Amino acid sequence: MTDALPSGTPDLVSLLLETDTLEDFLQALAEEALGNAPGAEGCGITLERENRPLTVASAGTSAPALDEAQYGQDDGPCLEALREGHEVSVVDMRVEARWNGYPAFAVAAGTLSSFSLPIAAHSHTAGALNIYSPEAKGFEDADLGVLRDLAAQATGAIALAQRLSDAQTFTSDLQRALQSRTVIDQAIGIVMSQRRCSAEEALGTLRTASQHRNVKLRDLCAQLVGSVSGDPPVSAPRLRPRP
Repeated sequence: MTDALPSGTPDLVSLLLETDTLEDFLQALAEEALGNAPGAEGCGITLERENRPLTVASAGTSAPALDEAQYGQDDGPCLEALREGHEVSVVDMRVEARWNGYPAFAVAAGTLSSFSLPIAAHSHTAGALNIYSPEAKGFEDADLGVLRDLAAQATGAIALAQRLSDAQTFTSDLQRALQSRTVIDQAIGIVMSQRRCSAEEALGTLRTASQHRNVKLRDLCAQLVGSVSGDPPVSAPRLRPRP
């Protein structure tokens, strides 16, 4: 029997089922985080690819401008959490000495405290969940356990999306390999019929011709198949995902 979720823990399974894309899931996650941080007025989710951070989802009003200010100077609590893989808490921006001029910008924008949690730390798509409050010590009443759960779920969703992307790339590569193999097999059959030779001898003949003409073996085979049939070569059957 499955244990009941602790009180206050978000129903993340329902959240996944109710969203169609990773972007929608992260947007729902940002809204959930903001709802679990009393006194906060903004939440943003940052992802970084190839050293370029981007706010991919935000809730409330303050996150986009504060995130962009940190991207502009390439420093700040959001980027520290993202790159170092640890939580970063700012209790009072008015007395904060880290990150050059960012705290002064945050104060001028009406934000006095923030809390940033790492997402998918030390991966190809590292990120951070960033929550901003207009009050000093704005997260004393927040359930940090719930916020950590949300950051962990974002990490899992991003890892799954990356695996699916890698699987799609692998399927495409395999599809191209099968298509190449199919047209080469067709060409081997033509040479065997014309020369009354074995498959191994036919493949050797095609390879020699490919080298002499400085043409890729697959392209040479496609030309041969097309010249005999008058039609484009038959491709391998398209791979279909398992139901």
